[in-house]
Amino acid sequence: MLSKRKKIFILVSMVLLLLVTGYLNVALNNNDKELQTTTTTANFFTTCRADKISSRNYQLEIYDSIISASADASEIQNAKNMKADIAAKVETEMILEGKIQASGYDDVIVTCSGDNVNVFVKTANGLTSSEVAKILSILVSELDVKATNVKITPVE
Repeated sequence: MLSKRKKIFILVSMVLLLLVTGYLNVALNNNDKELQTTTTTANFFTTCRADKISSRNYQLEIYDSIISASADASEIQNAKNMKADIAAKVETEMILEGKIQASGYDDVIVTCSGDNVNVFVKTANGLTSSEVAKILSILVSELDVKATNVKITPVE
């Protein structure tokens, strides 16, 4: 049989192991939450970019099919003009994203549709009013758009 001291030692050891296991479980779960937040933000920007590219490619395919299938010269010219507009919009959005990123942001997505502009900015703690003003200044000067038509959304 085991002596009383050995039984107490085994019992205390098991309790200590249980406490260490509980502590490690809590500590590792907190790290997983931080990792999930970072992954979610990265997935947002990746997904948004992929959706934007996919949508533009679909539009270009439609215009290409009109150009190749149509016999009407005005319809063909209109499709070519729409393709040129898409290319100009893509270039403008890329320039704006670059300028905003150069202001100190890790990731930015800009989408322009008509007179409206949407900006998604990756931030750790949201945006201050001066940061919003800086981004708005870039957009207004480059696009000649009204500030009321701009929506800036921080993504954490």
